[in-house]
Formats: sequence, structure tokens, C-alpha cells
Amino acid sequence: MLKLSARMSRAKPSAIMLIADKAKQLKAAGHDIVNFSIGVPNFLPGEHVYAAVREALKHDSGAYGSNRGREDLLDAFLAHLREIGLDGYQRSNVAVGVGAKQVLYNLCEALLDEGDEIVFPTPYWTSYLDIAEILGAKITLLPCPPEQNYKLTPQQLDRALASNPKVFLFNNPSNPTGMVYTREEIAALADVLVKHPDTWILTDDIYNRMVFDGVGYHNFVQMKPELRERTAIVDSLSKTYGMPGWRVGFVAAPELLANAVVTLNSNHITNIPEVVTAAAVAALTGSQQVTREKCAEFASRRDDVLDALLSIPGVKCPRPQGAFYAFPDISVAFGKSHDGRIVGNDVDFCAALLESKGVACVPGSAFGEPRSLRISYTCPRTQLDAGLQRFKEFFAELAEMRESHAVSA
Repeated sequence: MLKLSARMSRAKPSAIMLIADKAKQLKAAGHDIVNFSIGVPNFLPGEHVYAAVREALKHDSGAYGSNRGREDLLDAFLAHLREIGLDGYQRSNVAVGVGAKQVLYNLCEALLDEGDEIVFPTPYWTSYLDIAEILGAKITLLPCPPEQNYKLTPQQLDRALASNPKVFLFNNPSNPTGMVYTREEIAALADVLVKHPDTWILTDDIYNRMVFDGVGYHNFVQMKPELRERTAIVDSLSKTYGMPGWRVGFVAAPELLANAVVTLNSNHITNIPEVVTAAAVAALTGSQQVTREKCAEFASRRDDVLDALLSIPGVKCPRPQGAFYAFPDISVAFGKSHDGRIVGNDVDFCAALLESKGVACVPGSAFGEPRSLRISYTCPRTQLDAGLQRFKEFFAELAEMRESHAVSA
């Protein structure tokens, strides 16, 4: 009998994309859908990016490119690193990939043998678990509930690293929660990391230019430069520049690890397209006005989302300070019913919300926190306002049905 590899039994489709596809199908069928499910920025890059692409097309050779990335793109990324406070990297320390996801997969493939331990906090981005499972790693989750603002504590990290895991994976600003660690919080975690020299550190920092409230972006390497020799920093153009479909990701890492990514690129992708390279260089080196404007706009939307969520009795939501997500604890709804349908958990809640109100959200269990759900608030403002209103109506109807049942009982 013909069979697939054993690892394919551990691979599963993205939970986020499954919900996004369902919302898309409902919309195509004529339903009025507000899609809070998929994490796309919903804006386009500046005109200078498209101008660079048109110019590149005039001179396209059709040739293969560099496995590491074209030198002007590497230099543009190095300049970006310096701008956000990460000095001391050279071309030999960086590499590109087909989006941050492919870069992260390559990093994990380069570091993790089957059975090696990887630790990361929950809530987590869904692909962290998926990649680790495909590679057969031992996964240790560090629960960070809403009661601790979805943030990892130094004490948790210290206990987790006592077993000398191969990899510690960290995300700041966070997808799905939108939480951002302060300078003091990053410094405290860096102090712990220094004590455990046998663990590689992967930091997923793709939202580093989407930070609100003056909190700022901070990285372990800034706090403890000696961590540079075992830290890989993942970045991307997708969210910051409105370019998710262009698929440009980066890594800055020790030369040994950066070269491993380049070697895997030579076997996986060869290179990112030259036209895409031209767009990426233009995005990094050109005007940053669109990025700054969108960051301010997302901060304003965050305020509206938070106001709406916190107006609902029993709903809790730590204040997100980056990215474009809110991650409310909606467990107050569990055990109630909507239109005769029992809401037993986050999956039930999201299914009932989509069916009755046409609002698509991702259940928190997809991110390792089943009391919550993720709202991506990048849709057009009119849709955002309508979706938040429907969200509040859904909760109000839960309360009304509970009260009517109590009276009839």
C-alpha cells in the first residue's frame, strides 16, 4: 500500500486559514460577513514600492538569485536592524526567506532533531505548534493566562529552562494577544536566559514597528549582548508594509545558524524572486510614511475595540499595545445558550457567532488558550464598527435567553 511519511500524520492545516476560508465561502454565497479572523494588515505599500517593481521588470534577467538574498536587500535589512537598536550584524549573519513562516520553519529544521525539546509561552501563534509537531519535537508549553496579561514571567522561564531545552521560542509583540513586553520585562527575562547557556533562542519580532502607547520595541540581545551568539531574530515585511502576499521574511542570527538557513534555502526555495527583492528593498529604504500612519490608525482602532469589549459584562481583555489583535477572555458566555444553541466552549462560541451574526473570529484554543478568541481589527472601519456592534448584540442575547429560561423555570 502506498503511504505518506509518518510526519504527515502530524501535519494539519492552519486553523486560522480554515476559518478564514469558511468566512470567504459564506461571503461568496451572499452572506453579510465581517471577518475578524485572518491577520492581514488590509493596506497596500506605498507607490514607491510599485515603482521599484516596474523598474525591475524592465531589467529582469530571469536568472537565479542568491540563496542568502541579494546584497542590497541584506544591507537594507541590516539598516533596519540598526534603526530598531540591533547593531553589530553583518551580511554573514542574515538571510531571507519566503515569508517569516518559511524562515521559522528553516530555523526549527536546522536546530531540532526528533525528540528535542522546544518551549514557548501560550497563547502562541498556531504555526509554532504545527512546525514543532511536524518535526517531531517535544513541546513544552508555558501557560500565560489573562490573569497575568498573557505574559511570561521570569520564574516560569527559569523553571522551563532548567531541563536545558534545545530551543526557546518567544514572540514580541504578540500574535494573537497584541501584548508588548516592556523594556523592564525583557531585561528580566534576558537575565534568566543568560543563566541557561545551552538553549537556543528564537524571537519572532515581525510586529516590531507596530507598537503603541510609547512602550517601544525591545529584544533580549539589546539587554544582554552576549545572547547574540545563540539568538535568532525573525522579521518580515508582511505586516509592517502591507505586503503579506509578497512573502519576504528575514533572520538575523549567529553565522553558524544563518548559514544553515542559507543551505536549506538552496534545497527548498533557491531564492526569492528578483522582482520581489526590488519591492522589498524599496519598502525598507523608501518612505516609511504609510507604516507610521497605519500604526497610528491601528492604535486608534485598538481603543475602539477595547472600549467595545470592556463594555460587555464579564468579558476581560488585557490591553494590547501592538500588532493588530485583541484577545478577549469570553468564558463568561460558556454554559449559556444562543437561539437554543448551547455555548459550551470557545469553538461553540465562534461557530454560533458566525452563524447568527456573520462575525468570524478564531477560537482561542487554536492558540492554546481556550477561554478566549482572537479579533483581528484591520478590516475597513465601517465593517469594524458593525462587527463590534454584532459582537455586543450576541452577548446581550445570551443574557436575555438566560433570563427568559430562568423565568420559565
